[in-house]
Amino acid sequence: MPLNIVWRDNADPAIYEAARTSRLFNAQKPTQYPLAIAFVKDTSEVIDVIHLAIQMGCRISVRAGGHSYASWSVRDEAILIDMGELSEDASLDEDTGIVSVPPSITGKDLIEYLDTKGRVCSVGHCPDVGLGGFLLGGGMGWNCNNWGWACEQVVAIDLVTADGRFMRADTQQQSDLFWAARGAGPAFPGVVTRLYLKTKPAIQSMFSSGYVYPIRSYSTILQWTTTVSTSNDSIEVLAIGSYSADLKEPCVTVSVLAYGDNDDDARDVLQRIDASHPDGSLLQWKCEKTNMQQQLEKSGQSFPNNHRYYVDNLWLDDDMDLSLLGRAFNSLPTKKSLLLCQSMFPCSQRNLPNMALSVQSNRWLAMYAIWEEEADDSRCQATVHEVMAELQQHSKGSYLGELDFRARRGHYWGDDQYERLVSVRRKWDPLNRICGCVGLEM
Repeated sequence: MPLNIVWRDNADPAIYEAARTSRLFNAQKPTQYPLAIAFVKDTSEVIDVIHLAIQMGCRISVRAGGHSYASWSVRDEAILIDMGELSEDASLDEDTGIVSVPPSITGKDLIEYLDTKGRVCSVGHCPDVGLGGFLLGGGMGWNCNNWGWACEQVVAIDLVTADGRFMRADTQQQSDLFWAARGAGPAFPGVVTRLYLKTKPAIQSMFSSGYVYPIRSYSTILQWTTTVSTSNDSIEVLAIGSYSADLKEPCVTVSVLAYGDNDDDARDVLQRIDASHPDGSLLQWKCEKTNMQQQLEKSGQSFPNNHRYYVDNLWLDDDMDLSLLGRAFNSLPTKKSLLLCQSMFPCSQRNLPNMALSVQSNRWLAMYAIWEEEADDSRCQATVHEVMAELQQHSKGSYLGELDFRARRGHYWGDDQYERLVSVRRKWDPLNRICGCVGLEM
């Protein structure tokens, strides 16, 4: 069958625009216009598209899930390979516990599939995040602070190189590509067509507690979350600056998820945390039984579709004075915007495996401007930029999964890892055919 390619210069403009923006999460559409968009159904078609790009002398970009807030996949004068129609489904090897997945599968779909097998693995917090970009970027997934980075569960990948060769990369073959696949993000010098992931036995018990405080209490609350997270190794703690649906004023909500082998253990952890929470909460919920599917749905409601987004983030210095976060918590540009401050203990206390992902700290801060009207674009973007630029001097760098490389220069990999990544790219893509990081050419 012929390739399904929509060409910019001869397609109906409406059809081209629908293809260009297909499955993009951010309603603030990119200003780049690819030469063509190729909707591939299998690996052989990926190879065909790359050979076509070589013949035409143009570059290649890749879209797995389309959840990048900066729409990394949409690049001028490139052929965009859209992986959304890949025909292969997830498949679990029940002897090894390894699941193989196409890069376009969403976290929600993978969790539902693995649940039928009594297994689980780390996926993105939003249900419609595609696994390809999420894992290539490192993967700050559910229970990341205890399970580790989601990319650590990757044991192998199938890929097509920039010159059109199909191969597998793991610790035994093409190990430099395997190293890069765990944290290089869009800088990865190839097109990943399949990922092989370790899974865990299904979560036996999951409970949720939460405490809502006035925004002015943010410093006290963040200090409490530090104490809580460093004394428990079975919880995920997140402080959220937001406007509550039940309150008119901005607030800071502490969400605590407890993962246990049984209900009694999970409840016991949350009951001990409840005994220590600071006075003055406006609202709270305690020890509510939940599961991964419910948490994915809840998270998805906080990041609504058909909205405009601008996002940036920082790994905060471990000894940072938390009172310096006052402007961040008090600068939400709209009532749908969020500020997330996540504890990464104990993951942040251990040495990372040999992989491209190489920057982390005990506390991660991300600001999500969320709005609906184009007229608010400049104001919302400026707020995020100003807050993050002011805090950058108190950070170790940024997580590349939640940013726009064009907005602010940061530290995304360790110095040694950056040099190695540049070397891997030059080896496997010497002509720089894979577009890489928009705004950060390497």
